[in-house]
Amino acid sequence: MHGPPAQAHGQLAEERAAAWLTANGLKILARNVRCRGGELDLVCLEGGTLVFVEVRLRTNPRFGGAAESITAAKRRRIVFAAKWWLIRAGRMYQDRPCRFDAVLFDNATEPQWIRGAFEEG
Repeated sequence: MHGPPAQAHGQLAEERAAAWLTANGLKILARNVRCRGGELDLVCLEGGTLVFVEVRLRTNPRFGGAAESITAAKRRRIVFAAKWWLIRAGRMYQDRPCRFDAVLFDNATEPQWIRGAFEEG
């Protein structure tokens, strides 16, 4: 892993989240999708549902927990990136229902998986 320590911890959290989601029946379709205006940590498939997953790591509770770090602006960027992915690499999934989940790592050993963490708009 390269980059500053926070980035390295973030990458490790994404790896752990991907492994954990896979163990819970999701199929990983894409990782670290970046476009101008947004980013997706993980794009998964759970049954027939396309799942866009935001992975958040917070080790210092002084700045709020992992869930609080998904601001309205962050949600808009995730939705923008999801739409961007769907008209490009994810064209074959355009007719599937979509969901936005979060996998949160605070100081707990197990991640917290929030299905439907937020809605589009």
